[in-house]
Amino acid sequence: MTQHSTLGLERWSRFTADQQLLMIGNEMNRTSKLLADDMTESRRLGYERVLRLTDLTIASANRSAFRREVLRWRDLAARLFISSDPEPDAHRSALRALLLMHPVAARQIPLLSG
Repeated sequence: MTQHSTLGLERWSRFTADQQLLMIGNEMNRTSKLLADDMTESRRLGYERVLRLTDLTIASANRSAFRREVLRWRDLAARLFISSDPEPDAHRSALRALLLMHPVAARQIPLLSG
């Protein structure tokens, strides 16, 4: 994984929670374009990037309630990562759940349905 490999906790911590969630959501959105059966490796790498950013968010979270919710969401992303088959409905549900964690991020949901 080369993308985000140099992104450290110190730099990630400078972003607000809504910015972090939106960047994870951006990776999820990119990965949604890789849900075809023949894109298995690319899809796996996409979810790997999602999990990397999620782990940085968990490590930098200063509110325990937020950390707990992101940890729960990480389980959804991890399930998508280990799945051998693309799961478009589960992917969309996970992305929506992620964005609903913050009011600013939630404003992006209507833009995803188009």
